[in-house]
Amino acid sequence: MTESATFWNRIAEKYAKSPVSDPDSYELKLKRTQEFFTPESNVLEFGCGTGTTALIHAPHVKRILATDISEKMIEICNRKLADTDHTNVEFRQGTLNTLKLAPNSFDVVMGHSILHLVPDMDAAIAKTYEVLKPGGIFVSSTVCMSETAARFMIPILRIGRWFGRFPYVRSLKVATVEQKVKDAGFDIVERTSPGSKMVCFLIARKP
Repeated sequence: MTESATFWNRIAEKYAKSPVSDPDSYELKLKRTQEFFTPESNVLEFGCGTGTTALIHAPHVKRILATDISEKMIEICNRKLADTDHTNVEFRQGTLNTLKLAPNSFDVVMGHSILHLVPDMDAAIAKTYEVLKPGGIFVSSTVCMSETAARFMIPILRIGRWFGRFPYVRSLKVATVEQKVKDAGFDIVERTSPGSKMVCFLIARKP
C-alpha cells in the first residue's frame, strides 16, 4: 500500500463527515461542469474521495466511472451508492496509472482537488489526455497554495507528512497549472477561481 493510500484510508471516515468548505463555489463548479454533459456522456472522475460529486452528476450522463487510491474511500462511495437508485455509477479503487483505461474512451474527465496531491502531475494530465476522446473535456479544480499567504504552510505540511499527519501536497501557482495543461496538448476553455484565488478551476478541451 502506498503512503498516500495509507493516509487517506486512515482519515476516510472523518473526511466523509466534513462539510463542503464553500458550498456556493462547489455548486457553481457543478453547474458549469454539467453544461458540458450530454445524456450520452461517458465520464471518468479520478480522486473521487467519498463519491459525492459523481453521484450528483449521475442523472446528467450515461455512465460515470469514479476512482480513488483509497479503498476506504471507495467503501464509503459504495455505501452512498447503495442509498440511491443510480445504476450508471461505478466506484473503483485505483489510480490513472494502475487502472486499465482505454485510450479515447471518455467524453469528460474530472479531477477535483487532486492534481496538487499527485506526485507526478504531468503524468496524470498526460494520461487524462490519452483517455479522452478527441473533443473531450477535462475539468479540474486545483489548490494553488503559492498564490496566497498559505504558501507559508508548505514547510509545516512537509514536516507533518514526515510524521504521517498530512498527505503529499505540491505547492502550485494558477499559471503553472494552466501551462501544464496546455503543454499536455489541451486548449483552455475557461479558467476561473471561484471563491478563492488559491483555487484554479479549469475547463480544457482535447483538440
